Amino acid sequence: MIFTKFKYFCFVAILLLKLPVSIFGQVDFISSDIPIIIIETNGQEIPDDPRIVADMGIIDNGEGMRNYLTDSISGYYGKISIEIRGSTSQSFPKKQYGFETQNDDGSNNNVSLLGMPEENDWILAAPYSDKTLIRNVLAYKLSERLGHYAPRTRLCELILNGEYEGVYVLTEKIKRDNNRVDISKLKPNEISGDDLTGGYIIKIDRSTGNSCYGWNTKIANIYIQNEYPDCDDIVPAQKLYIRDYIDSFEVALFSDNFADSVNGYRQFIDLNSFLDYFFVNEASKNIDAYRLSTFLFKDKDSKDGKLTFGPVWDFNIAFGNADNMNGYRTDGLLAPNYVWWNRLLQDTAFNNGLKKRWSKIRKEQFSNDEILSLIDSLVCVLEESQQRNFQKWDILGKQIWSNYYIGHTYENEITFLKSWIINRLNWLDINIPGNCEDYSPFVDYEASIFPNPFEYFFTFIFSLEEAGNISLHLYDSNGNLITNIINNTYYEKGKHKIIWNSFIHYNLVPNTFYIITLEVDDRIVLKEKIIKKY
Repeated sequence: MIFTKFKYFCFVAILLLKLPVSIFGQVDFISSDIPIIIIETNGQEIPDDPRIVADMGIIDNGEGMRNYLTDSISGYYGKISIEIRGSTSQSFPKKQYGFETQNDDGSNNNVSLLGMPEENDWILAAPYSDKTLIRNVLAYKLSERLGHYAPRTRLCELILNGEYEGVYVLTEKIKRDNNRVDISKLKPNEISGDDLTGGYIIKIDRSTGNSCYGWNTKIANIYIQNEYPDCDDIVPAQKLYIRDYIDSFEVALFSDNFADSVNGYRQFIDLNSFLDYFFVNEASKNIDAYRLSTFLFKDKDSKDGKLTFGPVWDFNIAFGNADNMNGYRTDGLLAPNYVWWNRLLQDTAFNNGLKKRWSKIRKEQFSNDEILSLIDSLVCVLEESQQRNFQKWDILGKQIWSNYYIGHTYENEITFLKSWIINRLNWLDINIPGNCEDYSPFVDYEASIFPNPFEYFFTFIFSLEEAGNISLHLYDSNGNLITNIINNTYYEKGKHKIIWNSFIHYNLVPNTFYIITLEVDDRIVLKEKIIKKY
């Protein structure tokens, strides 16, 4: 797992022998106020595929401490397998890389890098056309502030084979993990019942280069790629299940009663994730959103496993950094151009949910002050290292695909970013569809029921953003009231759990669906189907 002292000495010796020739001749780089990642491929070129084995060390003396090239390698020291990654970015001279930390025998080595949770799959993102160097980090942090997992990041500087490569963003790869996309592990033998229903990660993206399972959806003809389980692990029953689930969602979405809260599309999706995905991508006007690098996931039904949008990904040409598809303009919505979203925006309740949620986050996570403060904090981290980056890559004042704005200094680029995003937010304030006053809240009142189907007991969990009088009613499929589980009872703000025992209601028929409604202050805010089984 850890190199011998002899191997470590050789690694450092090779690095130091190369420094005077390949680093000091280009960039005055002796130390940094952010972590330094050093990779040595031992004379091998890094290909697109397959990965090669290399050595990696990280110098990280901790927050507020300076990192010198002559310091002991403290953050990580060991083997990795590495390859070039990306699509359009592969044409840039500053390459981005995917790598796995591994043991000497080639097995996975789950480690914590720069304080992030242990894993073995990582990405070294290479901001190049994004001359602020922070667009991806900014978007991920905004999504995280809305309560969703987004890839964690650390800004660092990279030395590859003794040559300074500039500012990079060490980024978590999107994958199933308790600390990343936290869904159930799906085993090849789980091919029936609740076992089969999760977890899955899928992606909307180009079909080119996909060697795994993919398909075009039944109605909208959207190309979906399987991401998890891996190609070698997913079995035919699982492929069929997730494909049928997406098709069922589409059929409901384009049905005549698509807006029905029980029988329409909402029975298949995590609505909050759809709303917040919309906000992050529309606030940044990410022209790749909805169509490329668009991830979704689904957990098991017993874990309230509805189709969930996210994690968000790839914002290098967002925030006004695109000279095509009107990406540079601060007006206009992207979502109506894409079939699923165009249909969603035809639902009055969905629009009202957007408006209600937007009005809330604009006072908090998406306020002008919060976003500008976040930008300033990231710029502060890069105050020193961005100067070296642009010594290495002399691109300030030059047009790089797909720049609309071309700043002659780093400060110009940051000023443009700030100005653009404030103008964009102001436009969205006026033009987000929906009506707060006519809102039937789906966002403020989070709820889950499990298990579903249930045998004797089920648990109902709900979360209130404000205190209120709560009613929880159970109806049969014809709308006849069976019982008041909670009847107009005051509950404080926060999370609450109700366990209901069906033994006292012998008239419940097995294998039949019922409807449970949650009312807050006499308004129905949630309707869900629930099934009684033997």
